[in-house]
Amino acid sequence: MTEQTMAAGFARSFLDYACEKGAKRAILLASSGLTRDDLSDQDSRIPEAAYRAMIAAAMKQTGDTSLLLRHTFESRLETISVVGQIVHTSSSFRHSIEQLNRYLHLMASGKLTSGTDRFEVLHEGGSLWIVDHLEVSPEAYLPTEASFARFISEFRRSFPDAIFEIGLEVTYPSPPHVGQYPELFRIPVQFNAPRNALQIDPVWDSPATQFDPGNTYAFGIFTQHADALLKKLRADTSIRAQIEAQILPKMHEGAISMDRVASDIAMSRQTLYRRLKDEGVTFAEVHDDLRQRMAMEYLEGQKVTVNETAYLLGFSEASSFVRAFKRWTGLSPTAYINQAA
Repeated sequence: MTEQTMAAGFARSFLDYACEKGAKRAILLASSGLTRDDLSDQDSRIPEAAYRAMIAAAMKQTGDTSLLLRHTFESRLETISVVGQIVHTSSSFRHSIEQLNRYLHLMASGKLTSGTDRFEVLHEGGSLWIVDHLEVSPEAYLPTEASFARFISEFRRSFPDAIFEIGLEVTYPSPPHVGQYPELFRIPVQFNAPRNALQIDPVWDSPATQFDPGNTYAFGIFTQHADALLKKLRADTSIRAQIEAQILPKMHEGAISMDRVASDIAMSRQTLYRRLKDEGVTFAEVHDDLRQRMAMEYLEGQKVTVNETAYLLGFSEASSFVRAFKRWTGLSPTAYINQAA
């Protein structure tokens, strides 16, 4: 299964907050498998599993299961992610939700109900709801809890004199820190509900309710940056990238079948073939191109011999590697090394 990733800015912000509350930075980094360098750029990607491990370690150290929730209420999204900047320069509530759904994967990936955006604005009678379609089990409630806390905290901060939140429905049972909900959420909360949804004042979806109209230029700058990040993220998560991630650690084994890789990424062979066709490549081309790139990287570094490179790339004989390298570059491996020196 493809590893779920998220923006490093969230982990960095939570790490700083947890340390302020008494957690030890070295222990949190060790527990998550992350380094300071991993968190130096807020837009870089880290495994979601690493972030969850950091949260669990911080809660254990501080004895506070509401730590992530409190961090969400006390932090500002625009200091963590460019998505926060986009939301805060949107022209209206509906516009901000559209941008949030558009750029959501710059913050975190996640499985959604088929054919839906994560956040849906829903009118029911005279009530207005924000429905969260992220698929999580009731036991894994932290992302849902935090997402609604983020909505509430951002609107409270931006519009301190207006009413935003009215009520909350969540599919999870009451958490260990439920006693802190009245202080933090300040609205009625229904646990074990059939959906995850936040009820808000209907005035926010009125055409007459507009945000600051003077942020058009800033909105354009932020979305331009976000579009570039989104393009890179999509490229990095293409089916080709997924296949390469599966092949690379096994490359020394030699022939790697399409069936095996399809199984490793939880996909049928037919689906994998179709996805590759959509991207204009074949499995054999992906494998061959990856071998070529790695061969050039190994030889340019001059840290391994031609025979060792042949082994690392899964060639049974050095002569087979030499023939392949000549096909790729027009040069023998030795000639290529001498040219690069």
